[in-house]
This record gives sequence, structure tokens and C-alpha cells, in this order.
Amino acid sequence: MEILKHECGIAMIRLRKPLSYYKEKYGSYLYGLNKLYLLMEKQHNRGQEGAGVGCVFMDAKPGEEYVYRERALGSGAIDEIFGKIRSQIHEALVNGEPRTPFAGELYMGHLRYSTTGKSGISYVHPFLRRNNWKSRNLMLCGNFNMTNVDEIFNDIVSRGQHPRVMSDTIIILEQLGEALDDENQRLHRQYRAEGYTGEPLTNLMEGNLDFKRILHRPATTWDGGYAMCGITGSGDMFVMRDPHGIRPAFYYCDDEIFVAASERPVIQTAMNVPVEEVKELTPGAAIIVKKDSTVNIEQILPQLDNRRCSFERIYFSRGSDRDIYNERKALGRNLAPQIVKAVDGDLQHTILSFIPNTAEVAYLGMIEGIDTYLQHQKADAIKALDPSKPDYDNRLQQILSQRLRIEKIAIKDIKLRTFIAEGNQRNDLAAHVYDVTYGQVQNGIDNLVVIDDSIVRGTTLRQSILRILDRLHPRRIVIVSSSPQVRYPDYYGIDMSRMAEFCAFKAAIELLKNSGRQSIIDEVYRKCKAQEGKPKEEITNYVTEIYAPFTDDDISRQIAAMITDKDINAEVQLIYQTIDGLHQSCPETPGDWYFSGDYPTPGGNRMVNQAFINWYEGNTLKR
Repeated sequence: MEILKHECGIAMIRLRKPLSYYKEKYGSYLYGLNKLYLLMEKQHNRGQEGAGVGCVFMDAKPGEEYVYRERALGSGAIDEIFGKIRSQIHEALVNGEPRTPFAGELYMGHLRYSTTGKSGISYVHPFLRRNNWKSRNLMLCGNFNMTNVDEIFNDIVSRGQHPRVMSDTIIILEQLGEALDDENQRLHRQYRAEGYTGEPLTNLMEGNLDFKRILHRPATTWDGGYAMCGITGSGDMFVMRDPHGIRPAFYYCDDEIFVAASERPVIQTAMNVPVEEVKELTPGAAIIVKKDSTVNIEQILPQLDNRRCSFERIYFSRGSDRDIYNERKALGRNLAPQIVKAVDGDLQHTILSFIPNTAEVAYLGMIEGIDTYLQHQKADAIKALDPSKPDYDNRLQQILSQRLRIEKIAIKDIKLRTFIAEGNQRNDLAAHVYDVTYGQVQNGIDNLVVIDDSIVRGTTLRQSILRILDRLHPRRIVIVSSSPQVRYPDYYGIDMSRMAEFCAFKAAIELLKNSGRQSIIDEVYRKCKAQEGKPKEEITNYVTEIYAPFTDDDISRQIAAMITDKDINAEVQLIYQTIDGLHQSCPETPGDWYFSGDYPTPGGNRMVNQAFINWYEGNTLKR
């Protein structure tokens, strides 16, 4: 119902044959570029604020460009970028230039949504560090957020650098750039001592960069979730994943091509390969593709406990992934007992539906779970029948004819825009964003159950969804979330970073105030303030104490009360997935800090306490 802005997506390609091979086999020197477009378009869901593309040529002569980059802002950035590239290619062909722009061997693509970073074209990936030595050029992109930008900043300042901007991407670019410079200098000294000079010296340096060495020291300073990608001007490429596996990274490799992306089915679709051939990058490891196209996997940091992001499975990643599809169905299926209880077991007068389309797979699972309950009820009712009674056949037919009432109740009107209005007029327009299906709900009799994949802020529910559904005059509206209550900010790449945004947090605060326990709020503030300035490793997440006095049901009821305006006639209930239900459904992705407050790295604890301090002190604009 409410759009949770997405995180970033990555796409990396290395052609492992000469360009002439692809021209002969596939009819174009642009084989790699076309695959990059497909990888990016299939991940458009992951970032709609901007996009960027980078390309490196392997055999450019001195005086020729060998690193190309295009970036653009907005949800149409992919089309804009590839439109510009087509224009450059056309112009080169018309002018008879010997080199076709973006027809190289190495490609990098990025889709961006700024979660806690700055916005604007200057902050759109890939970032580029230029140098007159090909092996010192570095192009960088990633799906990440660091929780200790200040520490990384201080680290590179202590080493003599003077960063121009306090941005994690720029700082990490300079940090890796320094490591790349050091490695080039090490190799330069080594081969000069062996008597090499000029082009032979350069070729040896370019062919022997040790990326395990380059990545290791900077990576030891990083606290966060990341899938970090880089390409050098001389033709080396890497993709590195954080030690907890918070951010996803998958890859495929054959004798023609190496491909990496944020999602598995994207690679399956682009390369037309079975699921078994797409591999997941081990947490803490890096795939390193050398100048000569050899592919190696190096463990850069020790793999730590599994904290893969569960929101990837619930919401972000494409539901076409085999495992994610099954997990989302399981999330819906797990909610069946709570839903049956909420409608007092009266399935005859209950309509089941979903909003938005991303919740459809969880909806299918919900239907399966409730249908299983219904079948058991029918079996018990049949067993209780007395065949000797004259109405046996009629009663049996009545039982067998019971079906779940499955309807598509709300359909989004994508043409309607609310940005032209303000205040109450905007809310009035928002209440018409969805069209409803009339004639299915019996006035004042039927329950209406609608499942969503997440309920984070509750504003869309209050301003539009409940009003839209209430027009159908149901007796009761039950809003179901396939994810648990979002109680804590995320600092690892998702657009959830302020305490005041969460309806669960607002509900807990209201419950504390209404029950005369304001002192808990004040005490949590004092505890958080007392930890300011401490090393992140010594900080405890005290915000959990805000929720401790209440059950999940207490908070759900309070949220329901807060989002239900007086002019809503139906009774409104909210049902959330339990954390246990989440882990049962998604056993391989246990990262749940936004639900539980159990952050995977020490920086998360520091930042959640700071977010609470900001809220308490009224600094609502700070993240």
C-alpha cells in the first residue's frame, strides 16, 4: 500500500573473449552493453532516483579514451543513459571513428536510491577516480551504507588525505584509491629493481595487481552492509560482499562472460541459465576478475554470522526467484490462524484480497493457509452429520459448496497524481488513488481482509486505503502485514532511518504516555545520551526498552486506533507477522534488526540510539 523506497542495485559484466568473437557469434560488438541494459532494467525496482553506467576498453592506444561513464537522475534514468549512449555510437559510426563508444569488455551498472546519503547527480554511481596511469584509474559503485562514516573519514585524514565531501561513497573511493596507488607503487619498485622500464614495466604492473591486498586494509575499517564493485582502467574488476552477507550479491561465469548482480533471477533471465548455475557470493569474499579475464574468489574478511537481510525476501527482491516466491507464500500461509481468529471464524462472510501487487504472492500463501483451515472445518462438519437424517444430502451439499471468497477489491489508478494539491485537497485526491470493486461486499455484514507486504509508516493507510475500503461498507476491515512490525531504523541501505517515521514507534510512545509511563521515555533518553562519544563496540541499543512493556497485539491495536479516523465506519484491525513466523518462512535470511532491534554490526546500535536522541530533542530532520 505504502511504497517503501528501495535500496540500490548493481550489475557487472566482463567479456572473456575478444570483441570480434561476439561480433561473429552474436552479430554485434555491443553484446555486453545489451546484456548490461537487460540486467539494469530487470533491477529497476531497486533504485529509481538515478542510474549510472561505466565501461572500460582493454586495448586502447595512448591518446584514446578507454573509460566511459554516463549518469542520469530520475525514474527514467536507464532510458536516458542508454539513449545518450546510442547517440554517441551513432555519431561515431557516421563520423567513421575507429572506436565505438561503450563497445568495451568491462561494464558496470548501478541503480540508486539514496537512503541516508546525499542526492543529486554528483552522488550517482559509478564514481570515477582518474589518473594518467591506467592501473590507477578506479570506477566504483555499490549497494551499501556505512554506519561509521566518521571513523572511515578520520582514518583517511590520519593518513594524510584531505576529503572534499563527507559521503561514504566518496570516502571509500578515496580509501580504495589510496590502496590501489600503494599497490601500483609496490609493483613499480619491484619491477624497476628487476630492470624493467617503460611499457614492459607498465604491462607487468597492470597484470599483477593484488586485489586481495588492495581490498583488505580498507575493508577492515568498514561497518555496514555492502556489495562493493570496482573496475580499474587497466581491466581488473572486483565485487566484494560484507562479512555478514547483509546485502545480496550473485554471479554467473562461463567461458564467454562473467556477470554479477544484486538478484539471482535477473541473471537467470539475462543469461538464460538455470538457477543452479547462478551462485551466491560468500559473505566477506570478493570475486576478482583479472586483466587476462581469469576469475578467482578470495576471502578478504572472515565470514561472520549470517545476517542476510530478510526485507530482501519480503519486499525488495523480485518475486520470480524460486526461493523467494516460496518464502513469500509461506509468510502469507503463516498468518492464516490470526486471520481466522480476527474474523471470528466466519469465512462465509469474509472477503480476501490484497494491495499492492507486490503482496500478491503472500496473498496466494494466505489463501492456501485459510483454505486448509476451511477444509478441516468441512471435514469435521461432514463427520458430525447423521446419514440417517432426511436432510443429510442437503446438509452435505451445503458443506461441500463452501468456498473462500477471493476477490480483487482495489486496483491502483496509475494515472492519478496528487502532487498538484496541498493539505486536505491532497488527502482527498490520495483517497482516490485506488479504484474499488463495487457489488462484492454485503453492507454491514462482510469482513474485508486485505494483505500487504509491509506496513511501516501507516500514512497511506490512514489517508487513502482505509477510506477507499470503507466505501464498500464492510462490517470489519482487517489489514494484514506479511512482515512484522517495523520498530527500528535501518542503516544498511534501506529507506528507513528516522524513529518518527514508524507507526509502531508512535504507538508505543502513545501507550507509554497513556499508561502514565512517560518516565521510561525519559530514562531511555538518558541512557542513550550517556553513551554518546563511546566507541561503537561498547554501545547498547536501549531503544528496545520503549517496546518492552507491551505485547505485539497491544501495539497493533494502538496502531489501528491511530490510523482510523472518526469518519471510518467499519471496525479496523491490524495483523502483523510474528518474528518467529518470519524466521520459519525465511530460514536462510535471519537479519531482522528493523523488527527486533538486534543490529548486525556495532554501528547500528550507535545510530539507533542517536536516532532516538534526535527524536526526543525534536531534531526530526536528522537521520
